[in-house]
Amino acid sequence: MSVQDTTTLDGGAPSVTGVVLSDPAAAKVKALLDQEGRDDLRLRIAVQPGGCSGLRYQLFFDERFLDGDQTYEFGGVEVIVDRMSGPYLGGATIDFVDTIEKQGFTIDNPNAGSSCACGDSFS
Repeated sequence: MSVQDTTTLDGGAPSVTGVVLSDPAAAKVKALLDQEGRDDLRLRIAVQPGGCSGLRYQLFFDERFLDGDQTYEFGGVEVIVDRMSGPYLGGATIDFVDTIEKQGFTIDNPNAGSSCACGDSFS
């Protein structure tokens, strides 16, 4: 797993201050971007009001840069998080699961106090 944007607390082990995109997730995003055939797109991860738990995740391709965006790079994939979503996503890991039971992106977010059964929203 690739880790980007870390800080060290009290000279100890680094703590993650941004999002982490796992190697399988980065590979899947790269494949999807290759299908799009555009080199100006990057993955934007955002938190928006809504969902059954109060907040919901959004993952989409975006060509824009907004004021205050945080940018990360994982396996050749550029990831952007807006200023408002950053505090909600600090330390979150985005993975891609491809099993017989389930296929899709998953988000393990240490900032989520609770989440709904669908996994798309949290509080």
